[in-house]
Amino acid sequence: MTPRWAVEGRDWPNRDASRFVDAGGLRWHVQVAGAGPVLLLLHGTGAATHSWRDLLPLLAPDFTVIAPDLPGHGFTSGRPIGGLSMPAMARAVAALLVKLDMKSVAIVGHSAGAAIGIRMTLDGFVEPQKIIGLSAALLPFPGLAAKLFPALARALFVNPFAPHIMARIARTPGEVARFLPRSTGSRIDARGTELYARLLGNSSHVAGAITMMAEWDLEALRRDLPRLATPLLLAHGEADSAIAARYAAEAVALVQNGRAMLLPGLGHLAHEERPADVAAIIREEAT
Repeated sequence: MTPRWAVEGRDWPNRDASRFVDAGGLRWHVQVAGAGPVLLLLHGTGAATHSWRDLLPLLAPDFTVIAPDLPGHGFTSGRPIGGLSMPAMARAVAALLVKLDMKSVAIVGHSAGAAIGIRMTLDGFVEPQKIIGLSAALLPFPGLAAKLFPALARALFVNPFAPHIMARIARTPGEVARFLPRSTGSRIDARGTELYARLLGNSSHVAGAITMMAEWDLEALRRDLPRLATPLLLAHGEADSAIAARYAAEAVALVQNGRAMLLPGLGHLAHEERPADVAAIIREEAT
């Protein structure tokens, strides 16, 4: 069952900005706040709008901020046509923007969210003036991991018990608090940790994350990156233990107009560790 808004979402960050919108065959949970040029925030795999809890209020004075829970994640329910593949998710987010009557001026994507934003642009759904990737996941894993990681995700995907087992583990006291620093290189506040635990303890949310990983095709994105003409900034946590910082430089080398920026001392969740610093970067790049 999708996380319940009245239960898991009872005290959701920036709850007053939340609304539920039907678009593209999904019922979206999306947060809309602020005024000014449109800024689309796309979270990464396994996260939701809570990932922007401190960043969104900092950006709202300068932008109309749109932050959805991606398909299969958080409080968004339903599945887009084509499942949770990158092209299907890009098409689904584009349909949401049409329903909201919003045209994205800039896209900020964290991890896999950056890949979705770039895919939306490459496929002609949006024409942003700038794309900013935060610890962006744009390139396939190197060597043997390129084959093992997707295969593992697919194996979990076909096991109907896997999401329930993983959710049960996440509900073990302290497990998420131990897992996040190890897997991301980031140390976030107790509030953020509790929200991740709340979501990762829900088997539907876990199933969405597993399905997304099983259907992800970064090889196709890498082949298409040279077609990207939109200016791209990849700001990457120097201490990111999920995606090595060197991949930012490799990715920008493939595009027509790219630049990489290291965020010293920060991990994969840099925008949750230092939201004010990341907001300053976004504000400077997107205005």
